[in-house]
Amino acid sequence: MGIFKTRKNKTYSYTPRHYKGEGNPYEIKHKFDDFRTTVGSNKGLKNKLVTALNDYKHNQNQSANKRVLIIIGILILIFLFIIEFDLSIFF
Repeated sequence: MGIFKTRKNKTYSYTPRHYKGEGNPYEIKHKFDDFRTTVGSNKGLKNKLVTALNDYKHNQNQSANKRVLIIIGILILIFLFIIEFDLSIFF
């Protein structure tokens, strides 16, 4: 047991006696986990950031990418307004 290592939760392969379906009905899983690449056993902040950037670069939905860039631009302008940055140097 290391100080900086996180413990993994125990998993059991329990199947109910009278269940007639596919998979385990008690499996706790988010409904979008199959579509995300950033969910999983990525260790470290750098690996998570790299996978998120790769997912952003190879995204098929270009309108979502534009929307994210517009939101980031607006937030930067609001931040510059709050710290009273002189925007006249750009004009």
